[in-house]
Amino acid sequence: MGIEGVSGRILLRPTVIILFVLLIFCTAVKTYALDTTSLVRVAISNTGFKSVVYSEISIVATDEYALYDKATARPIVKLSPTDVLKIKMAANSFDLSVNNKSVAKTQGTIVIDCPRGLLGVENLKRNSKQALYHGIFEVTPKNETQFYLINVLDLQNYLKGVVPNEMPVRFGLEALKAQAVAARNYVLMPRTRAFKEFDVDDSVASQVYFGASTESPLASQAVNETEGLVALYNWDLILAQYSSTAGGYTESYENAFSEPGTKEFPSKSKPYLQGRPDIFSVAPLNREEEAKIFYMSYPDSYDMKSPYYRWQKEFTRAELEKVLSKTLIDQSKTGFIKPEFKSGDVLGELKELKVKRRGVSGKIMELEIVTDKQTYRVNKELVIRRLLQKDGVSLPSANVVFENLYDTDKKLNKIVAYGGGFGHGVGMSQYGAGFMSTSLHKSFDKILKRYYTGITISTVPVILSSQDGQKVVTQTFYAPYKKANLFVDNKYNIEEFSANINGVDVAFELANSIVPFNRMSKIDISSYIKPGKNTVNFYFPEKKENKAIRLYIELVEKDECKYSF
Repeated sequence: MGIEGVSGRILLRPTVIILFVLLIFCTAVKTYALDTTSLVRVAISNTGFKSVVYSEISIVATDEYALYDKATARPIVKLSPTDVLKIKMAANSFDLSVNNKSVAKTQGTIVIDCPRGLLGVENLKRNSKQALYHGIFEVTPKNETQFYLINVLDLQNYLKGVVPNEMPVRFGLEALKAQAVAARNYVLMPRTRAFKEFDVDDSVASQVYFGASTESPLASQAVNETEGLVALYNWDLILAQYSSTAGGYTESYENAFSEPGTKEFPSKSKPYLQGRPDIFSVAPLNREEEAKIFYMSYPDSYDMKSPYYRWQKEFTRAELEKVLSKTLIDQSKTGFIKPEFKSGDVLGELKELKVKRRGVSGKIMELEIVTDKQTYRVNKELVIRRLLQKDGVSLPSANVVFENLYDTDKKLNKIVAYGGGFGHGVGMSQYGAGFMSTSLHKSFDKILKRYYTGITISTVPVILSSQDGQKVVTQTFYAPYKKANLFVDNKYNIEEFSANINGVDVAFELANSIVPFNRMSKIDISSYIKPGKNTVNFYFPEKKENKAIRLYIELVEKDECKYSF
């Protein structure tokens, strides 16, 4: 498909950590577990990504597959790879038929498992290929007549179906690795979670996930070579926002997004999502004149190879009045347009588009639409983009300056929009990452640190404690080089703990945390780390009840590793 999508991310584009046990058909029923405890629940959309809700669906598989009742683990039916399973819901009950022959009726969530193959939906294609999926399917009721189809799979396989569809493989291995880490963060730390039944869907509303049939060897390598790695800021996983093209200047989070729940705009800032230019000599673009100079020119930038680096749209007054008369109704429902424009309202004669406030990248935060009847004040970049549609398509970004052109009677004749970038422009620019990878030969961690201020590339922080299930914690991660620090938060004054790092037993003594500044420890474990895949087992000391420590492993580039308390 094309390189861009409506989300403003490149498209070729809250996970619950759980243990999910299934039953598979054998002569005797036995348990089966997915390979990792990091699972993702993905709602599969229908053709065209119009909906994640179904009333009927047909399931296919590449090998023998079987159905189970999730609540009871009761086997329902076993199927061959030539069988087509049709599921239809009515009156709060699933009607199941195989090859058009009714076989069963059941209620509640159904599990579909193909342990030696892949599952699919008949005639559902992604990138012109039959869509096939790792993991299992859950068919979960939404109401009495509709259901969700949820693909439950391990995080690594999920990312292999995301990365090559979010970023062109031609951007190179290091850019793909940066994308893999950002995508891993994105699903583990989502901005919002709209549904309790699943973590994400497979569309641009979350991250584009096309399944196993669109996997790429290079993108899969990128996922494998970043296994277990995330971006952290101050012990927390970051919200790893990214978009296709920043236009030469990324934007601060608070200037583009509203606060989830309250819709407060601007939202609360995030220190690692601060706008910055590709060329450090470029001043902030929050004033009209600076924004005009920047977006009406073509300065050097990491994003220069993007077809959306600079763009131009032109509207006649009559054309834009017609567009706004429709889009104002829909966008008023967001709450970011004052006064509200309702069905039946008359827009009047358009007089001017006036920018009232910009972010540091020049992104419009507040726009006035001035007519002879009313002045409408519009907040938030996505609302502004969706208002100003050209040929039914939203503006590529809100990094735009307007030229209001008037006729000899000082009547508005047309408006020309000069813009740069595609998407919200917060966090990583995918085209910028591609340039840094292929032209500047930067590593994935340098790319990520360019776009996310003050982060570290680390494992997910874990708690090691006296509680059952936390006495031994295992972390597997891929290290591109042989340098790493172990960070420990020793709030409860544990004297020591131990680990096994790649088969070597190691004991760690911790400082006395009674002194406040001694609570945190940084330990150089480089001598135990190897380039490639590493496995670490952490062990909590015996006889330390009701105590715990937090820890994570950070990869480091320079000779900064040292044992310090």
